[in-house]
Amino acid sequence: MKVAVSFFSFLAVLIGTMLFVQYQVYSEQLDTVDKGYHYSQEIEIVYRGESLDIRQHFKNLPAEEIAIQWPKNAVNPNCFIENENSCARLSEDSTKFKAGETRSQSISYVIPLDKGLQSGKLLKGIFATLNEGDVQFSTVHITTDHNVEGQWVTGLPLIGEQQLSLVNYAMFSGKGPVKDIFWQEGGFDLQKQTDILSIYSKTPLQAAFYDKLEQVNFLSEDHLAIINGSNMDGLEGYRMLFLPDITVAKVQQKVIISQLETSYQFGDSPHWIKELVASYLTGTVFGSEKTKEVVSTMTGQMNDQQLADWNERLIALEGKKMNAKVLDEQLSEVLGASTNFVTMNAESETFYPFLYIDGREIFVNLHEQKDMHVILKDGEMLYSANALLKTLGYQVETGENGYYVTSETRTFRFPSEPGFYVFNQRRYNTISTPVKIVADQYYIEESWLQRLFLIELTKSNNRITITTTEE
Repeated sequence: MKVAVSFFSFLAVLIGTMLFVQYQVYSEQLDTVDKGYHYSQEIEIVYRGESLDIRQHFKNLPAEEIAIQWPKNAVNPNCFIENENSCARLSEDSTKFKAGETRSQSISYVIPLDKGLQSGKLLKGIFATLNEGDVQFSTVHITTDHNVEGQWVTGLPLIGEQQLSLVNYAMFSGKGPVKDIFWQEGGFDLQKQTDILSIYSKTPLQAAFYDKLEQVNFLSEDHLAIINGSNMDGLEGYRMLFLPDITVAKVQQKVIISQLETSYQFGDSPHWIKELVASYLTGTVFGSEKTKEVVSTMTGQMNDQQLADWNERLIALEGKKMNAKVLDEQLSEVLGASTNFVTMNAESETFYPFLYIDGREIFVNLHEQKDMHVILKDGEMLYSANALLKTLGYQVETGENGYYVTSETRTFRFPSEPGFYVFNQRRYNTISTPVKIVADQYYIEESWLQRLFLIELTKSNNRITITTTEE
């Protein structure tokens, strides 16, 4: 009994202190965020048998009606009566908090655990959330029987742990939401905790690792947990990153990409697009060889002022859609000339060179050509050959002896080696090359297009018009 009283006295002091700190931090944050729907939460978890009994307390709620999203596998969703007003706004069907002035509400539910608590098991999406709400601060308490020995991880900073004769207790608290929890049985501990990272591992890491880690520029101060251990491949948790082999480079990449994914809407963009954005935002180029080559090439096209403008534009895109097309649009504005460099590299397995494109609309016989483009390379204007020649009524194919272009009355062969072309079985020597290969695609040079393919070409500020003529 004395042990239990001592333990709960310890909890009362610890929780009281943390709630005061939480209130202070949260109050300061309210001055720095736009007015809106923000709340804090406190979650109590007790592991009993083969389930987690959860009590969740929401604080600083707005007065309007709020829909509750219960965890998918929650059972017995109900009110938790903490005081006479703790469920005053909970609807009879427990699907929402009704409109009202009470700013704190409490609920309870049970999360069944198949086969009980399992070591190395990531429990995902086990907490209730409020629709359209933004969690500013979370505190999590976890209590188990004294014989359940292991390490809990939530992604929040670990405030403290206590092992007593009857129970084991852990407390986490920090800015932002919490969605998942992870448990690993004995011999697995918190090795190092900073403002941004908690690093959990079975064995301590060398001091040199932490010294190098301090030099890494991260993108935000949102706390993350790095979990180092075997048999963790494929695990992905909210605010938790699993690394079987831990190095500074892997931590840097994992953390920064994770931070980016919470700040930008990348959709189904290739992974190297994220690495590209991260490289500019952190000032440190990292990632795949393709990422490094793309970043190096892009940077080489910009002066210092343009590079500063580029970085400012990337920061301004936070919270918005981010893909290759958007990056090309921003890069074109920075350079003052159109390019589809990022898009072409996203579509190509190999590296696509940096090229400027003519941004004017292209019309062939009065019909706009959306899939046709013109690039500028080495002072020449090159037209995408396949799309244009097919539109002009030719068939095109690549053969053993070069690039073939044919119609009912005209046949061309442009060989791989420069110096000549063949028209209707007759060879013509040339000084320049009519058809060129750029990044595995065929292009025809503008003057040769006019000379060989019976067209008239006119240009205005916004339009390139190609019209076929009679032979």
